[in-house]
Amino acid sequence: MPTTQRVAYVRVSSAGQNLDRQLEAVGEVDKTYSEYQSAATASERPELQKAIKYVREGDTLVVASIDRLARSLRDMLTIMEELEQKGVTVEFCTQGLTIRPGGGDLTTRLILHIITAVAQSEREMIRERQAEGIAIAKKTPGKYPGRKRRLNNDQIREIRNAVAAGVPKAQIARTYGISRNTLYRYLEHPSPGPLYP
Repeated sequence: MPTTQRVAYVRVSSAGQNLDRQLEAVGEVDKTYSEYQSAATASERPELQKAIKYVREGDTLVVASIDRLARSLRDMLTIMEELEQKGVTVEFCTQGLTIRPGGGDLTTRLILHIITAVAQSEREMIRERQAEGIAIAKKTPGKYPGRKRRLNNDQIREIRNAVAAGVPKAQIARTYGISRNTLYRYLEHPSPGPLYP
């Protein structure tokens, strides 16, 4: 019978952020999947997909906190259902919650759903406040200059050369500290010339 494993998944939103606190929280594990991605759903996080695919029945997926695994209640339910079907236990270190397959403690599951829903609500309120602040700033002359382009022409050419050479886009985005959506926007334009002063 194969030995069960403790597999960690840690995530931050961008390459400039640090994983140390999460790595300390998950402690000693057999394997770790690290992600630098601020994606809304699990399908947009390749390292999480690899972790879910890797774990087997009897394994434990260890996550520092609930918001590192999922960003919405719907996403959390989808992930947990998939892991439960595989017979995998999920451990959330910060909250001290352990969700075991095959039913388990209903109170623990309810707490998981409540915390996830509250976190999702907080993120939505923050986005609303940001949108309101931007709308007000745009009405005030000189207050909102717009988003500055992050990469210069040379960097954009480097990115295009890397893509042409077959370097994974997720790796390129991490290297330059940009999101994959931003990377795709740079790649969409036929020439960096006048668009990227």
